[in-house]
Amino acid sequence: MTISRRHFLKRFSMFLSTLAVAPVTVAQKTNTLRNNVLFITIDDLNDWIGCLGGHPQARTPNIDRLASQGMLFRNAHCAVPVCGPSRGAIFTGLQPWKTGNFSNGDKNAFKSIGREFKTLPQDLRKAGYNTYGAGKLLHGNINQYPIDDMFTDYGPEYEKWLPFTDKEIVYTDKELNGSVDKSMIKRKVDRGPGKLNVTLPLNDMPRERNPGSRRIDSFDWGGLPVDDSEMGDYQTAEWAIDKLKQKQDNPFFLGVGIYRPHIPLYVPQKYVDMFPPDQIQLPNIRKDDLSDLPPVARDLALKEYTAGTHKIVVEHNQWRKAVSCYLACVAFVDAQVGRVLDALDASPYRENTTIVLWSDHGWHLGEKEHWGKYTGWERSTHSPLIIVPPKNSQTKYKAGQTCDHPVGLVDIYPTVLDLIHFPQNDQLDGKSLVPLLRDSESKLSDHVVTSFGRGNHTVRTNTWRYTRYYDGSEELYDVQHDPNEFHNLANQAKYNPVKQELKGKCPAYENVDYFVSMKYWKAVIYKDRSKTELFDFKDNKAIPEGDNVASKHPQVINTMLRYIRNNNIKTKYVSIPD
Repeated sequence: MTISRRHFLKRFSMFLSTLAVAPVTVAQKTNTLRNNVLFITIDDLNDWIGCLGGHPQARTPNIDRLASQGMLFRNAHCAVPVCGPSRGAIFTGLQPWKTGNFSNGDKNAFKSIGREFKTLPQDLRKAGYNTYGAGKLLHGNINQYPIDDMFTDYGPEYEKWLPFTDKEIVYTDKELNGSVDKSMIKRKVDRGPGKLNVTLPLNDMPRERNPGSRRIDSFDWGGLPVDDSEMGDYQTAEWAIDKLKQKQDNPFFLGVGIYRPHIPLYVPQKYVDMFPPDQIQLPNIRKDDLSDLPPVARDLALKEYTAGTHKIVVEHNQWRKAVSCYLACVAFVDAQVGRVLDALDASPYRENTTIVLWSDHGWHLGEKEHWGKYTGWERSTHSPLIIVPPKNSQTKYKAGQTCDHPVGLVDIYPTVLDLIHFPQNDQLDGKSLVPLLRDSESKLSDHVVTSFGRGNHTVRTNTWRYTRYYDGSEELYDVQHDPNEFHNLANQAKYNPVKQELKGKCPAYENVDYFVSMKYWKAVIYKDRSKTELFDFKDNKAIPEGDNVASKHPQVINTMLRYIRNNNIKTKYVSIPD
């Protein structure tokens, strides 16, 4: 049998890796490195799971079962409320102001993950662990990372469009050229008699993002007459189950990356049938909810960068159907989680395996008139986090605990190291949550910070949420009495002491002189002027901050600096009036 050169080089690289870690493997036979790690991540899952009570109709018996076995962190928040930077922060244990990874548009920052900034799987692999992964663990194509340095073996990558093939979701030249309205192009998928036969988009809504794109827009939802096995998440779970059935000679890290309920919300019809749209309870909203927000916050709420607009959903009478399909996707995901947990229980590894389940961030379904993520509000930052220590250490930890102290997903990395008795990495920004696992009332931290763009930060405590934007504008919510964050208290003088205290918990940005807002421009002016960044927001698509145009528009930076100098401005956050 012949093998390809690429396959041979991969095998040879894996062989060399085993030689590189051979001196450490002796320690695997001791108690210090014997615990395995099952690492389950779910994309775009907000708190709509039974044990968190985010939606009264959510059905997640398997995730709830897992929570009953360990600790449910009810006040966990992401580092960044968008896929790539959140996952980057979790896997490197570093905040975005350290890595520069604030958005999915920060392409260079992604390249630094696993290279300049080492990751949890790399730590474990060097210690002699077998590190396995499948589905969506990091963001984008897994091959953009040093995968052979991170993983012993990687299974199926995530497939956003399954059960559709790439060809089925790409418009033909005839479809593109024959449509006058590029936002309403239809795509017929017909696999023949008795097989999948649908017209995309399933929700029959016009697209708002990238009209004329060759691919259908992912802001779509609907049930499909397909089996679970035709979905990518089922195949990811199946691969993980197969790993759990295999004999493992070394401790292992098994990462299971589940893609749903990320859009498109395509799911087998039987799950949609569990949530009839006419019986769906919609999120609690307030019609004038945006009236007390600063302009930059309203802009974030109403943009369609990560999904679509609330306006178009309501106009096309799709709100209940979308909520139904989101809940259906969550139920489907829960079934896949259950399959993996059942396989672990049936394996010889259950007694000495730590289980960590998390979502990269939350997701809006109409709250604040927003769909998607990348905001500083609770719906976007709040994430499920469940940690179950190994059964062989349950004398140290009680099952079925909950913790209401604010924690960050950036704390996962040091927590896993602590649970497997691995030396801590002092360079990590997070803190081990093991003290909380032992005593949920331990005083570990009183706040968590989430970033959503350079200079945009929100601080969550047990009682408050404070948000400061890059132009200096603010929000403040008493989350105990106003959990929906309807009433912005930032402009009330009596809350100034609270704001001052929470403002001090935001990152200091000691290397930055100014954050500046001027018309449709956003600038980050560093002490080292050669690093200055400028972002153009006038096209309504620039929220990702991926394209730094400072070198193309030096006159804009000069105008900003001249205004700051002429007005003797001393604050770091500057808003220049039109």
